[in-house]
Amino acid sequence: MKLLLILWAGPVLLLGSWYGLSYYDMSFGFFMLTRQTHDLVFQVYGDVLGIPPETIPPLVARAIAFDSLVVFAIIAFRKRKQIAAWWRSRQVGTSLPVSLARDESLSKAP
Repeated sequence: MKLLLILWAGPVLLLGSWYGLSYYDMSFGFFMLTRQTHDLVFQVYGDVLGIPPETIPPLVARAIAFDSLVVFAIIAFRKRKQIAAWWRSRQVGTSLPVSLARDESLSKAP
């Protein structure tokens, strides 16, 4: 399970950090983090895909969101018994029916 999370979060973190740093031109002396490279990468992807380069970042964001939902669904499916036990324990201790709560308050009165 840890390997799945690492293999999912690693590329997402790498892509997100590259995008953020290159978008705001925080290059720290590296050519790959410059705004010029950022624009060039999206221009090349746009030319290859045949779409305008400014439409690529929202597409990538939606793909990351969908992949994240799939990964969390897999994790939830594998841990469904633990999640169900947690949910049942929360439901038992949340509240008493109104009639029982009223009866308990009357019985505690002096």
